[in-house]
Amino acid sequence: MSVVPSLSELHALGAAQQPSYPDPAAVDAAVARLRTAPPLVFAGECDDLKGKIAAVARGEAFLLQGGDCAETFAGVTADNVRNKLRVLLQMAVVLTYAASVPVVKVGRIAGQYAKPRSSDLETRDLPDGTQRTLPAYRGDAVNGFEFTEASRVPDPQRLVEVYNASASTLNLVRAFVTGGYADLRQVHTWNTDFVRESQVGQKYEAMANEIERALTFMQAIGANPDEFHRVDFHSSHEALVLEYEHAMTRIDSRTTLPYDVSGHFVWIGERTRQLDGAHVELLSHIRNPIGVKLGPSTTPDDALALAAKLNPDNEPGRLTFITRFGAGRIRDGLPHLVEKVTAAGLDIAWVCDPMHGNTFEASSGYKTRRFDDVIDEVQGFFDVHRSLGTWPGGLHVELTGDDVTECVGGGEDLTDLDLAHRYESVCDPRLNRVQSLELSFLVAEMLRARTD
Repeated sequence: MSVVPSLSELHALGAAQQPSYPDPAAVDAAVARLRTAPPLVFAGECDDLKGKIAAVARGEAFLLQGGDCAETFAGVTADNVRNKLRVLLQMAVVLTYAASVPVVKVGRIAGQYAKPRSSDLETRDLPDGTQRTLPAYRGDAVNGFEFTEASRVPDPQRLVEVYNASASTLNLVRAFVTGGYADLRQVHTWNTDFVRESQVGQKYEAMANEIERALTFMQAIGANPDEFHRVDFHSSHEALVLEYEHAMTRIDSRTTLPYDVSGHFVWIGERTRQLDGAHVELLSHIRNPIGVKLGPSTTPDDALALAAKLNPDNEPGRLTFITRFGAGRIRDGLPHLVEKVTAAGLDIAWVCDPMHGNTFEASSGYKTRRFDDVIDEVQGFFDVHRSLGTWPGGLHVELTGDDVTECVGGGEDLTDLDLAHRYESVCDPRLNRVQSLELSFLVAEMLRARTD
């Protein structure tokens, strides 16, 4: 394998969606600090996940990937991490039990601090009737959310803070999943009053009772495997800020191959998947399992070229295509991609992102998504794969474990007027815990129909 290009070589290729740092010396200092920091994940863990995603590509497992649109430094608390982990565990249990398929669990967590933006600038109306334009907020990895000139200046020291926040988050996650919280016998404790009182919460509780009876039976006959007491949980984020991802790329002592040790799974976004661009070039050299977001502008030839560049050896589990077409386009746009990729014999895991193609501005001014659109895109994803005889391999969603009001619809029937009640996202709207759980039951039904 060729040597990983230098940062200057990558930037020379043209790097989209990058911060404009005012102080090059400060950037060099932050990168130097990151290069000496211990890895956040280990190459062997990345290889384990690659093996699990290979099973997804073969149609033997389902990938559940979810978490915040954009993590914040202030959100690194035990409660927040536990709540996100809890809803993902609940969703995975629903999918596994109701659809009888192993679920690979990956969080948008411990690294999802940078966001691409459609514009470099943001303009707001001020109380005095004037307008002000400042650099757009690009996530806590780059600048601050507060709408002030000082806050919006890109600060490379924030990349060091991303590392520290990610380390703290991973420590919490590992403590939870190995310290008894993820024990399947605790399935009831993952419910809370606001979920239990909802229709979907009651449905979950009924399923939890069935699981408890099954576990009691297995314990009675002496079956008590380790899988009942812990789960494998992996971290992921968009590999966006080149300085961070490059500094966290290390040579594995076992294999002498490069891995991005900032997360187990990293992906290239729709706005940065240029075939001759810096992001595709960098990720073509690392050995992690990687993903690419594919939107409605993607042609079958684009998909084939990306696969050839990112996975030239057609290694199982190496490459995941995460489609984000929008509910109105998925049934027309996806078949051509899947047909051509399948005909080429490529080993690809197909995952549906039903969030990013379904965003709109509500009458109240909030950016939101309709729950019905999210479900419709997932259903379209399943319909396409069913018609082609291929496997709908997974789900990639923006969600939170909290009772926020950011997406309209769902069993709670949230409306535009409800959005103001508890809209907490600093970027895109997320499904709340009830909506996430409802989604998992609906997807489980799709999976069950697919496997029957």
